[in-house]
Amino acid sequence: MTKRHDLTRRTQALLLAAALGLSPLVVAPALAQMRGLSVGGPNIHVGPRIPINPSVRYSPNLNYGPVVEDRIENGPPRTRKPPPERASKKSSRNPVAAADRTFVPNEVLIEIAGQPTAAQVQDIAKKHRLRQVQSQHIALLDTTFYRWRIPDGRSVDTVVKQLSADGGIKSAQRNSIFRLQDDPGGKAPFQYALAKLRLPEAQALSTGEKIKVAVIDSGIDIAHPELAGSIAGTFDALDSKEKAHAHGTSIAGIIAAHATLKGAAPAAKLLAIRAFGESKTGAESTTFLVLKGLDYAASNGAQIVNMSFAGPRDAVIARGLAAAAAKNMVLVAAVGNAGPKAAPLFPGADPHVIGVTATDASDAIFAKANQGAYVAVAAPGVDILAPLPDGKYGVSSGTSLSAAYVSGLAALMLARNPSLTPDEVRQALTQSARDLGAPGRDDRFGAGEADAFAAVSAVAAPVATASEPSARAPR
Repeated sequence: MTKRHDLTRRTQALLLAAALGLSPLVVAPALAQMRGLSVGGPNIHVGPRIPINPSVRYSPNLNYGPVVEDRIENGPPRTRKPPPERASKKSSRNPVAAADRTFVPNEVLIEIAGQPTAAQVQDIAKKHRLRQVQSQHIALLDTTFYRWRIPDGRSVDTVVKQLSADGGIKSAQRNSIFRLQDDPGGKAPFQYALAKLRLPEAQALSTGEKIKVAVIDSGIDIAHPELAGSIAGTFDALDSKEKAHAHGTSIAGIIAAHATLKGAAPAAKLLAIRAFGESKTGAESTTFLVLKGLDYAASNGAQIVNMSFAGPRDAVIARGLAAAAAKNMVLVAAVGNAGPKAAPLFPGADPHVIGVTATDASDAIFAKANQGAYVAVAAPGVDILAPLPDGKYGVSSGTSLSAAYVSGLAALMLARNPSLTPDEVRQALTQSARDLGAPGRDDRFGAGEADAFAAVSAVAAPVATASEPSARAPR
């Protein structure tokens, strides 16, 4: 839970101002005088994030923090009781708190050598006393992964060791857990990130048109007014009937909102990929589900992949990211919210990924952000107003949100110059960033805060000359 914030009239006024096209810089000084002013429109209340139901049977839970919600209906905020939790078998002999788990405690993820028949797969599972759960062919890696359960209480590492010694097994590993990276929100000027990133100036040059951004996340409210016309495709790695979720909806809005709010790339198209399942404590995913989402993104023309989640180093995910980068896909991820002394989290620390940290309205680093040599750039991620399901809005914080801004900025750059490689996008972002903290690159801010206008200006496509015809010119 968080403290109740006095945001009702404040946020009403800000949303109204946005609808009227007023600058946040004009509105902000007047907010102190708004206490006695009655403003029509939706009431904004502080309340707990809506509890969510378990649906990924074999995946542990994730703690997901509260946000400030814009409840369209009038009335006080209500705390909704979570529905009854579905029973799940826990075969680990040393159970660990769900929020502390880094892998599913009773599952393994394997590849089988060659092209096995169904009978051969069944024989291997029987030989190792495993129960088949699911399999998926991953076109990105041209291989099939099998997700199997350990029904007899053996540890995952014991089973992985046994499988690795089997000549018929190509690879075996844990089914890692990845968690969304956001935190409770507080108070900040309305959409201050626009000015911080110089997005209005950048959007005069590019709005992200014709660029596909894959959002691998929890469920996105594709019917939200902020996302009207933005969705180019949807994929549910869970094959679930879950409702839209706050985190995924917010991330999509930060990238492409274009109604009351303004996203980083309002003309970009989104691939809404649900890879994070809901539970009473939050939303989390696994190696298997993230890989399915990444494969869908690669197979459906995504030029950018936003990954606002974090987890342990994972060999299979690393292979998928390397393959995606080889297909010229720009990969952006949150560096994580585990704190400045925490070990690196992935995919944000992967060398093929642009790892993004979060800053606030005063350019201070987000206190919970991971720090390290893998931090590429910073972007606003504290007290960010973004869409929530059912036409609502909310304020939250975290490196998840800053990653979404950088994904949108990458879309502006690619729309401006479609020939850019992922390395060129990274280079332009870091070289044009506004230095923060110690002079030069550092482990807190990376190269500094992203500057959308400078980055987009730096990547303008060269003008073709008579002696050098454009690569896109007909021959």
